[in-house]
Amino acid sequence: MQVYQRQEHGISRKDISENALKVLYRLNKAGFDAYLVGGGVRDLLLDQKPKDFDIATNATPEEIKALFRNCRLIGRRFRLAHILFGRDVIEVATFRGHHDAGSVKAPTGKQVVSSRNHEGMLLRDNVYGTIDEDAERRDFSINALYYSIKDFTVTDYANGVQDLQKRLVRLIGDPETRYREDPVRMLRAVRFAVKLDMQIETATAAPIQALSTLLQDIPPARLFEESLKLLQSGQGLDTYKMLREYNLFQQLFPILTEHFTEDHSSQTERMIEHILAATDERIAEGKRVNPAFMFAAMLWYPVVTRAEEISSTGGLNDYDAFMIAANDILDEQVKTIAVPRRLTTTVRDIWQLQHRFDRRFGKRAFAMLENPKFRAAFDFLEMRGQFEGENIAELATWWYKFQFAERNERNQMIQELAGGNGQKRRRRRPARRKKPQAKSAS
Repeated sequence: MQVYQRQEHGISRKDISENALKVLYRLNKAGFDAYLVGGGVRDLLLDQKPKDFDIATNATPEEIKALFRNCRLIGRRFRLAHILFGRDVIEVATFRGHHDAGSVKAPTGKQVVSSRNHEGMLLRDNVYGTIDEDAERRDFSINALYYSIKDFTVTDYANGVQDLQKRLVRLIGDPETRYREDPVRMLRAVRFAVKLDMQIETATAAPIQALSTLLQDIPPARLFEESLKLLQSGQGLDTYKMLREYNLFQQLFPILTEHFTEDHSSQTERMIEHILAATDERIAEGKRVNPAFMFAAMLWYPVVTRAEEISSTGGLNDYDAFMIAANDILDEQVKTIAVPRRLTTTVRDIWQLQHRFDRRFGKRAFAMLENPKFRAAFDFLEMRGQFEGENIAELATWWYKFQFAERNERNQMIQELAGGNGQKRRRRRPARRKKPQAKSAS
């Protein structure tokens, strides 16, 4: 353990959020120890602006809640306190203790139990302890850093400052044991390495490929949140490449694995790299990104392939085969990553509208423009044009011109499609049945 005095580090209170300072001061005033911890301290030492400010304390969740009316307690695996300041949330965690003994006494005297599954993964971890034990329980050395508001020192429990200087992501403790406790740590190692432009330390990286399948035991809802952190934080493309290298991406998206090639040249792989690069660019420009669009792009070619298989064997028309394939692929994917229904509904809409872009006659083209998902579907069509040849590219160009044309010009564009004779295409009406003549009374 090493303690860095105020003059030995660059952290200033003006760089810490006002709400985080309020929480720290109130906990200290109530007689508890409280520290800014983890990523917030790490990022400040790297002269970066932290996204979140987390706090660790020896106060129990119930004691924290008693101090803050704007507090709510969350979590089963490990109880946390969220202090709410409008949209700003300050997360406060009680110091964690060692779980090897199976059960310990909490500071309040209440017994708290930890449990593991047969793979060694922690299922419940409400074991409280001291700050020293809490530091040992942290995952990476660069996160075992504690900033004290009392004396403005930074306490480094695992040579984290040195690892920051060496640009290393290093697990605290035995890597295999720590990964088995929580397999998501493998994803976090990759995320930190890419985000902070660091290398994963050799011993920390060594077991990842062999243990990557442990991610299959993680609840799909948790992996959904992790997938957004990995792929929609501004470094999605580089993160994807490193995840592939360690066989982690394949666990998150097993459906995509059969479409992977050694040289990363398949349509699926090219689409993945394209959408992640585009997402990174939008985030860099401060634009919003839609997870549904990303999932629609990544899973598009598996859906197309599945639809072709169904159509060739089931005797269904192309559209029906496609919609069955779409449902199948999404149903399979949510077993691994629990993409919420609000997003899968949008994914289906984007996919379904791809089949309506060919229907440009009469009122259909105008009705298409009024569809609330038109813009997302058109952007998807335009993206497909880069991978699927001239026909799709020309279709996207037509729709681009149509949506920005005047009414008369739109009518002309539709008439030109009808055969070049300026006449609108007419739908055949079914022949009317002749009404039977009434028999005259005899």
